[in-house]
Order: sequence, then structure tokens, then C-alpha cells
Amino acid sequence: MSISKDFLWGGAVAANQCEGAYQENGKGLSIADLRLAGSKDKKRGFTPEIDETLYYPSHKAIDFYHHYKEDIALLAEMGFKMFRLSINWSRIFPNGDEKEPNEEGLKFYDDVFDECLKYNIQPMVTISHYESPYGLMKKCNSWESREMIDYFMNYCRVIFERYHTKVKYWLTFNEINLALHSTYSALGMMLEKNADYEKKLFQALHHAFVAGAKAGALAHSIDPSLKVGNMLAAASVYAGTCDPQDNLLVQKMKDQFFLYFNDVMVKGGYTPKCQAILKEKGITLDVTKEDEEALRKGTIDFISFSYYQSVTLTTHSDHQTGSSDGNIAGGMKNPYLTESKWGWNVDPVGLRILLNEIYTTYRIPLFIVENGYGDVDHIKDGQIHDADRIDYLRRHIKEFKKAIEKDGVDLLGYTTWGCIDLVSAGTGEMSKRYGFIYVDVDDEGQGTFKRMKKDSFEWYKKVIASNGEDLD
Repeated sequence: MSISKDFLWGGAVAANQCEGAYQENGKGLSIADLRLAGSKDKKRGFTPEIDETLYYPSHKAIDFYHHYKEDIALLAEMGFKMFRLSINWSRIFPNGDEKEPNEEGLKFYDDVFDECLKYNIQPMVTISHYESPYGLMKKCNSWESREMIDYFMNYCRVIFERYHTKVKYWLTFNEINLALHSTYSALGMMLEKNADYEKKLFQALHHAFVAGAKAGALAHSIDPSLKVGNMLAAASVYAGTCDPQDNLLVQKMKDQFFLYFNDVMVKGGYTPKCQAILKEKGITLDVTKEDEEALRKGTIDFISFSYYQSVTLTTHSDHQTGSSDGNIAGGMKNPYLTESKWGWNVDPVGLRILLNEIYTTYRIPLFIVENGYGDVDHIKDGQIHDADRIDYLRRHIKEFKKAIEKDGVDLLGYTTWGCIDLVSAGTGEMSKRYGFIYVDVDDEGQGTFKRMKKDSFEWYKKVIASNGEDLD
């Protein structure tokens, strides 16, 4: 098996990390608009209301809102087949609970999708990507409330009916399993770490599962050609020693962090493994007959995920030589791997291992929708030489090609993360850059916003043109 001629090469961004224009043309506040800047060593905070003396990166971001034509033209020059982006929910429903949408917000995405289609770039849209309306957090603490399902469905009906002829690929929730680490980002809700924390968290996840399933069924009823997938943060997980207890620890992490979510969305309900996880936690979910029917009818068409690194776990304190942090935080340092400047393991082979594990388990198509290398870029003599980024991407592409060609994995496409520089979701920095295209904005939001090609721009253009054959 070789890479299909229809393989979807491209890149990915998120509205709150690139659009800016946070209150323009009727947009309301999203949870991202209350998040402050951080740094490599300092986690991002948030405020309960806008404080004009503080800096909020999403308010300007890279101003994609006013630069989208220029930016999409650059993506087209690279030969993109697909551009993954998200709709900012509060641009369509400013508070989240309105009956009628904001037409100016809808028109903006019409224009963006039309610009993509002009260049034969397929948009892939994430419906909810860390940008729930802040109004719904204030009203009902977002997904803690069952009301959220109806608000989400009203939003989905509007965007499916409006855009189904322009957008064929949809993702429900971005990295929904990261709710286990941040309920604010993944679910737009605040939860106190008290005795009821896990019960409330898993009930909120249940509400999101039901909403996602209903959204998938709705999309298929509006247009049977639409493809709806989930999106999870993923990593290969290794045992730090050959102690069986380490392997049990690895299995438990995989079950709770990945399998629990995929089982519900792929298999259409809570499998025995899911039920065992809930039982161990002492959690009994409020699940109605209607919920069960929705989950059965709304299974996903494909599995999508982000992959940046692997994780190594051990029960042995004498083997824990410090932790590695990344999209999935924690674990010991792996002596066989190098790390990025942000302490993320670089593990291309782990991507092949992961693709095989997921495909063997679920046997539905897969899509790598995030993979990339965050680095500090320097302009020298009017150029940006980002050899480390090229090397990272090259090595990962080689491994997913092996998964397709040697292992028989059904992989639909590959969209690199942050194909144009954007605000980091984890820290709020601009200095942690992923793009093939440099944007002149610093960590305080100052700069000319001028776009500039990096060396990786021409390299990725060559990769796409050769359908992954020319990686030099």
C-alpha cells in the first residue's frame, strides 16, 4: 500500500490563536479572550473580566481576521490540499444562548471558506477548539450543565446548514481528553478540586459525548457526504522498566486517557472497559435512554489526533530522572530520545507505533491533524533557517509513511500544527513558533504583522508536490 493520490496534506490553526479581532463585527467573549499571556516556565492564567491594563494574546493574535486572504494565498503556494481551522463559537452566537446567529460572523467564515476553495484547498473545521462562549460559562458553567447540549446543537445546526456545501470534514471537540488536565480549556468550565470533582468532570464529558454524537447524526442528516471525526491528544506510552507493574501503569494511562474517549465515540456507548474505569472511580453517570440512543446513532467516521511526543512511565522512583512536559504532561525522561527547547520528547517512531495501535483497535480511518515543532526562530540576513523544524517533520513523515506502506494503516491526511505562526495555547507566547510562515509579532503583541517565508516553506511545498516522496 502506498500513499493515496488523494492524501490530504496541509496545516492547522485555531481561531482563538490566530484570528484576533476579538470584539469585531458582533463577536462576544470566548473563554480564550480572558486568558493571559504566560511563558515557558509560567502557566497561563485568566481573569473573570477584561482588565485593560493586562495583555490577552487572543485579542490580537496574528490578526488572521484581516490577513486571511494573504495567508491562504501563501498556503496555496505551498500546495495545501487541506486547511484545518476552527470556528469561534462566540463569533456566531456572542453569548452562546441566542436563538438567532450573528450574520456578520457567519459571513466571515463564508469568505474564509470561499478563499480556500478558490485554491482547491478543502477546509476542515473544528467546531469547538478551546473557545467556548464565556457567556455560557457564566450562565451554566458550560458542560457541567445538560443545557449545554441544546446550545451546542443550535450552533451546529446553523453552521452545518450554512457551510455543508463548502466544508466536508468536521471535528467536534479539540483534544477533549485534555479535560482531564484542564476543564477550562477543553470544556469551558470551572471546577473546584473537591470530593465531587471527578464525578462532575465525567458527567460533563458525558454531556459533551452526547452533544458530539447528536452533532454527527445531524450533519449526516443534512448532508450524507459530510465526514465527522473526534479529536484527541495522543502519545505513545512506554514502560520505563520491564517490571509488570510499569506495564500495568502504561495500560491504565492508555485506557483512561485515550481508550475511554475513543470507545464511547467509535463504538457508540460505554464499553465494559469504560464502565470498569467509572466503577473504579466510584462514579455513576446520569445517562438517559435518549443519551444511549444518541451515542449509538452518532458514531464518528474517522479518528483524528494530535501527536507531538511519547511518554515514558515507571513505578520506580529511582528511575524517575525528571519529567518531560508536553501536550500530555508528565512521565520520566527517556534516555533514548532528544527533547525540544520546551522539554518535549522527539519521537518519530512513536507516531508509527501509535498509528498501528489505534488502527488495530478501531479499524476506521485515521487523520493526523496536529504535529509540529515549537522553536525560537531568528531572522538572519532577511531569512529564517529552521533546519530543526524541517528535520522533525521529515522524520515524522517518514514514519507515518511506513505505517501506511508497511503496516496497512488507513491514514487520510496530515495537517501540521501552526502552519503559520500563532499564539501558543499552552503559554500564550508568540516566541514558541511552529509555522512555515513567520509573523512579525512578539510576546507582548507588538510588531508589524508582516508575513515571511521560512526555509521550511519551500521544503514542505516540495513534500506536497511529490506526495511525500521528496523529503530531502
